Amino acid sequence: MAGLVRMAIDRYVNLVDSISDPRVNDWPLMDSPAPTLVMLGAYLYSVLVLVPRLMTNRKPFQLRELLIVYNAAQVIFSLVMLWEHLMSGWWFDYSFKCQPVDYSHNPKAIRMANLCWWYYISKLTEFADTIFFVLRKKNNQVSILHLYHHTLTPVETWICVKFLAGGHGTFSNLINNIVHVVMYFYYMVSAMGPQYQKYLWWKKHITSVQLLQFALVFIHSAQVLIFDCGYPKLVAGFLLLHSVIFFALFLDFYLKAYKKRKNLQRMQ
Repeated sequence: MAGLVRMAIDRYVNLVDSISDPRVNDWPLMDSPAPTLVMLGAYLYSVLVLVPRLMTNRKPFQLRELLIVYNAAQVIFSLVMLWEHLMSGWWFDYSFKCQPVDYSHNPKAIRMANLCWWYYISKLTEFADTIFFVLRKKNNQVSILHLYHHTLTPVETWICVKFLAGGHGTFSNLINNIVHVVMYFYYMVSAMGPQYQKYLWWKKHITSVQLLQFALVFIHSAQVLIFDCGYPKLVAGFLLLHSVIFFALFLDFYLKAYKKRKNLQRMQ
């Protein structure tokens, strides 16, 4: 039995090595998906079981200063990654119709691959979003949409770095960075206190921007099915499915949140 297990593991390793990007094999957390999956399991256990249990008989934490610093750091991180996406190809060299992955050691190709790794790391840092919700006893914010998003994206981005560190798929990362600059800036101002709420009239438009994000990713990914540049059509198909699922989930959230608010306003 042990021999069969060992044989299956060896076959898996050989398959992954044959199709993975050799440039990233020695990078931190890239050797195996195991560390990412362990961190994901720890995250889910913490936000669904451990932290809620610890907070049962405690008052919610305010975390005002920490939230301001954290969200400001995420704004800066997203801005830096946005700049790097532009400078690594999207501003000058990349085609918006279809862009293959450059697996060479060209400085720009390495710069984009390195950026993909940092984008993956950014998805791990976003686990803190949920932890802060639970510590503040805002458990209604830990929705299926929220958990689905924070669970799926670290796995997706690990796969992208391991096999497709660059090319057409990084367009969605670029758009996501733009959205995150807006979103985390909103969270930062919101954490500053009630006196700043009057400046946050544009809150509902954040979801509209997110819906636009997924529509753009859908259109952009669909082009790979028409124009052949060597970028995997299977991956483009997955991006299409991904954008449709997220569009549907965010649209459902938008309709429930703001339709309910309009109905309350009418009743009042």
